Amino acid sequence: MPVMSPTHELPAQMPAVTAGTSARDPAMAVRELQQALLSPTLGAVLFFCSAEYDLDRLASVMARGFPGVTLAGCTSAGEITPQGYDRRSIAAIGFDRRWFSVQSALIGGLDHFDLAQAQGLVERLLHGCRQADLASVRDNTFAITLLDGLSSREELVLSSLNAALGAIPQFGGSAGDDERLANTHVYHEGRFHSGAATVLLVNTPLKFQVFTTHHLAPTGDKLVVTAADCQTRTVHELNAEPAAVAYARAVGVSPRDLDREVFARKPMAVRIGDQYFARSVQRVNADLSLTFYCAVETGIVLTPMLPGSLRDDLCLRLEQAEATVGKPLVTLGCDCFLRRLEAEQAGEVARLSEFLRQHRVLGFSTYGEQFDGVHLNQTFTGVVIGRP
Repeated sequence: MPVMSPTHELPAQMPAVTAGTSARDPAMAVRELQQALLSPTLGAVLFFCSAEYDLDRLASVMARGFPGVTLAGCTSAGEITPQGYDRRSIAAIGFDRRWFSVQSALIGGLDHFDLAQAQGLVERLLHGCRQADLASVRDNTFAITLLDGLSSREELVLSSLNAALGAIPQFGGSAGDDERLANTHVYHEGRFHSGAATVLLVNTPLKFQVFTTHHLAPTGDKLVVTAADCQTRTVHELNAEPAAVAYARAVGVSPRDLDREVFARKPMAVRIGDQYFARSVQRVNADLSLTFYCAVETGIVLTPMLPGSLRDDLCLRLEQAEATVGKPLVTLGCDCFLRRLEAEQAGEVARLSEFLRQHRVLGFSTYGEQFDGVHLNQTFTGVVIGRP
């Protein structure tokens, strides 16, 4: 199948070039990505791929296809290609080393990752950026984190990384597996890894703005977590009732009708300061407990939320960022797969895809989003990078 090459694509000599392919054979898919991305000054490639690919084979042909290039990526729950929303595909971006220094590292043992390890990792990445000598680290560097989306260790890793990064802004997403909830992977140095995270530090003289946004508004209802297992992210009781019963009543459905469509349309959120951060439900268990995608603990207060317009909210946020950085070169985005599910239910996928094309968005549908050390759900996080 032909490589996706929309008419708005920038010429190859620009600082970053995006590409996508739906070719099912890994070798053919990589050849199509090579045609779009390879250049004498290509320094790094970031990619997001469907878990339906033969990952071992894809890993090896990616490494052979882009020798000497920093490669990083993860599996997804759907891709955002230059054509908009897609599935069973690969979305990729190539960074010109004259404009971007992209340093990559792998965190292998998420359970034992601590501040000392985070400080050492960040210092190594910063050293690589300084060696490239493209721009001062201060105000010209951002971090991207890609974590195993089924590890349940995002909060642990992100808190340590955030402390080590200091003033460097950070965003990212949790790897998916096409909504199977079985095996998720990140890619580093020619291999896919599970139970791991990839951290990228990007230094560039171009203007950029890291952001997060969601389209949810609070209702007046409150649900207090009265019994929970933090390790498994499972809430057993809300307001001293079986969690599924209390949640179903709050959102106006029967407990037997709770499914991922309800979870997408009727999320809950925790309030921190004057902001609400979604805590999305992953599944209902046989004992009527609820397992979440994000950390939950006894005593927190959850507020049922109502969705607004996905497009209008994202449009406002991107336009605000573009007013600061100028016409976008690219926007890298981590978009919760539940938002995409909501768009599919509302028949909005084509309209949203056109919007994403117009704003030059490339990214993936995630099992969780990350922003400045916080693990989120049902949000869109990313970075808008301006043209030279």
